[in-house]
Amino acid sequence: MLQLKRNSIFPMPRYKILGVLSIFTLALFALAICIKTDATTSESEEAFSADKSAKTKADQKFVQRYKWKQQELRLAIKDYFDKAIASGQIVGAGVSIVKGDSIVISDGFGKRNINVDAGVDGQTVFRLGSLSKGFTGILAANLENECKIDWEAKVSDYIPEFQLGDPSNTDKITLANILSHTSGAPYHSYTNLVEAGLPLTEIAKRFKDVDPISDPGLTYSYQNALFALSGEMMYKATGEDINTSLKDRFFKPLEMCSTTMDYETLAKTENIAIPHSKRRNSWRSKKLRDNYYNAIAAGGINASADDMARWMRFLLGHNPEIMSKEEIEEAFNPAIEIKGHYKYYQRWPGHQASYYGYGWRIHKFVEDQTRQEKTIWHHGGSVNNFRNEIAVYPEADLGICVLLNNNSRLARTVVPDLYKIIKKVYDQSATRIASNSVPNNMLHL
Repeated sequence: MLQLKRNSIFPMPRYKILGVLSIFTLALFALAICIKTDATTSESEEAFSADKSAKTKADQKFVQRYKWKQQELRLAIKDYFDKAIASGQIVGAGVSIVKGDSIVISDGFGKRNINVDAGVDGQTVFRLGSLSKGFTGILAANLENECKIDWEAKVSDYIPEFQLGDPSNTDKITLANILSHTSGAPYHSYTNLVEAGLPLTEIAKRFKDVDPISDPGLTYSYQNALFALSGEMMYKATGEDINTSLKDRFFKPLEMCSTTMDYETLAKTENIAIPHSKRRNSWRSKKLRDNYYNAIAAGGINASADDMARWMRFLLGHNPEIMSKEEIEEAFNPAIEIKGHYKYYQRWPGHQASYYGYGWRIHKFVEDQTRQEKTIWHHGGSVNNFRNEIAVYPEADLGICVLLNNNSRLARTVVPDLYKIIKKVYDQSATRIASNSVPNNMLHL
């Protein structure tokens, strides 16, 4: 029988043929996967590109509308102060508005000096007066958090020459009491001695001749001399005077470059607002005075609108590397409710109640439209014919500060007036911007 040679017709064994077929099949499968993967990748890239393009357009749209909103607000604020100047209510104003982490406005209106053609701008320096108390309260909260002083620390332990009433009453008066005006001392005790420039340690000795009007912690009675003793207490606790502590802890890291705490530096400042008074319906410039620089904690700080904007942004919690929001808010804990129309506080629209914390007033108000109760951290300041207002709205992430170089009735309403303007502009913008492309805190108040 004829036998065929295996390698002539069947050059490979069967198992080898099956192996080749398997490899070929796998190759085809891998190729298909690659083709599919490439297709999927291409589709993903296209989708990503489309999403990116849409996001870019949304961001651009937001930026454009944000700029429009900012411009609209600037025009409205300018119109407000132009009218106030034209009607003779004010000479000049430094104005700062903060929303979220943004300084929306930091500018000036009117003149630094009625006799000189020099306008107010964001860097023009004003005397702050009692706005200084807010800095002191925050400093106390900072030191308290570091366990360098305690809210319940006795004044007499740090200032032995201080006495108010008998020794048992004196032993009850704490740092919290003098920061909240609840020491029990009569209204504005020895403010005249502060005005006269007496050293605080000398003023402290005089309180032994003062009869308390209540036990500590029970009655709100506004002070300058006693409040200023808080600076002495913190100096004794840390070894640093209040000037150094405020500079190192806040002013330098926040780049508040124009903020000072002495008369000499202020007098040498070129871009400075000069105080004014009105006589026979005409403004007259006044001389700068050197009062309250013996009581920095109560009223001896000078600053510009630019610096106050940085300060408000910090108060709203946007500089956690310096101090946490929770630590800051300790200064705003209501220590006592302020009742009675004769007490100094603002009855603004929707006002419900007012309190005093540590260097700060706390107001509760209800908005007309939402009927929601909201909070204002506020303080006013008046010294040497300067008149100032600061108001921080924590729920709205909003801060407003107005610095005036004359005493004016406008100070009574300027904060709610500006709040109304800001709210109107932002609410109008909110209706025009898609909610999915704009952070909530940039839309509403």
